[in-house]
Amino acid sequence: MTRPPVHLTRRHLLAGIGVAAAAPATVIRAQPQHPQTLAFDATSAPLRLGPDRDETAIWSLRTDCSAIPRFRQGETLDLALHNGLPAPVVLNWYGIDGASSIEPLTARRPTSPGETDRFSLPLRQAGTFLCDTRLLGDGLAQSSPAQAMVVEERAPAEVDRDEVMLIEDWRLDPKGLPIAPGTGGQAVGAPLYLVSGKPSLDLTLRSNERLRLRIINACQRNAVALRIQNLDVRVMAIDSQPAEPFLARNGRLVLAPGSRIDAVIDATLPAGTASAVTLHDGGSPRPIAQLHVSADGPLRPAPLPTPAPLPSESLPARLDLKAALRVDVPLAASGGTPTSWGMPTHFNMGSKPAFRVKRGRTVVLTLTNPAATPMVFHLHGHHFRLLDRLDDGWKPFWLDTVLVDAGQTQRIAFAADVVGAWLIETMAVEWSAPRQVRWFAVD
Repeated sequence: MTRPPVHLTRRHLLAGIGVAAAAPATVIRAQPQHPQTLAFDATSAPLRLGPDRDETAIWSLRTDCSAIPRFRQGETLDLALHNGLPAPVVLNWYGIDGASSIEPLTARRPTSPGETDRFSLPLRQAGTFLCDTRLLGDGLAQSSPAQAMVVEERAPAEVDRDEVMLIEDWRLDPKGLPIAPGTGGQAVGAPLYLVSGKPSLDLTLRSNERLRLRIINACQRNAVALRIQNLDVRVMAIDSQPAEPFLARNGRLVLAPGSRIDAVIDATLPAGTASAVTLHDGGSPRPIAQLHVSADGPLRPAPLPTPAPLPSESLPARLDLKAALRVDVPLAASGGTPTSWGMPTHFNMGSKPAFRVKRGRTVVLTLTNPAATPMVFHLHGHHFRLLDRLDDGWKPFWLDTVLVDAGQTQRIAFAADVVGAWLIETMAVEWSAPRQVRWFAVD
């Protein structure tokens, strides 16, 4: 039976994402690669979806790295995507700004079975990034996982550990086989969650050790809330861009599908104890991770000082809202009115853009959701500010993905500063709902 969608409001989102040290932290650095290359292989691979389940074949997106790919800000990547699957695929990126040459559908055509696509990606930004091949995946024989990529700051943050927590959801058909979303109402079971490819994630820290935890909601449809118990969780970045650091209320974080949060956590619990990480999706809470504090001696006598904000280089300090282009963008049809959104598999650059804007101008989008289900909105190639209700200010962080609750309206603003043709995406927080796209032009 399909689990009802979780209703997460803007208030929940903002609430959720809303000592001296005697020894310095270890600087975490990526290992240099010569040359900087990254190969993706879309192929079939075995996966165990739980400790009591046999391995099953899934459509996978693998890299030629043994772990999460890590690079440095300022490098350039030579990328290759080989398609070993029986359906066309295209890489869909989350967090990469201004790289019009990698934009799916508008710049990069789908890669046919047996083909290899090659292109370059300049890593102008640091952050936690996500890519997948799901843009064309609704209703196919299989769904596929996502891949994280880390680009480290030029001046690395002072942390002792740097870990990725990638959360994915899977659904099974009546035969117990994984099924793709957007299946038009086909019966599926309750979601199964994997954390970095495993049923749970267990990390062991020494007392007063500092952890940078890069949390990624790679779920295909589910919005999730995480609760990290008994520890201060300081949000440092959201959606691959630095935020004004703040403590998550009660250690609670809410992430729409595709959202990423970088948090700093100091291991201040007594030695030999643990902090449980629970996932909430509208059903019963699920334990998905444990942060253990080792019984070994402390790493340092006291916790490190409050971390400084991460450097922000690529986004403007101010947005000119008075001279902004203002566009209404309904996320769903209302009262039988035809929608301008379309299926990615039917995308055509000859279709009318949602809007055109001159380079350098601010754009304000009014996102309305007349549907009875929360909707996710994702902006390609740009980050936006979430505006206050009266357009008299914005929240102290940048986003590329936002959840708009049922019957609600959100206003966002961004600087259209790179010429190109860019996608916008929307989908309901519901397994059977289709992913839909439009495009806009920056001239």
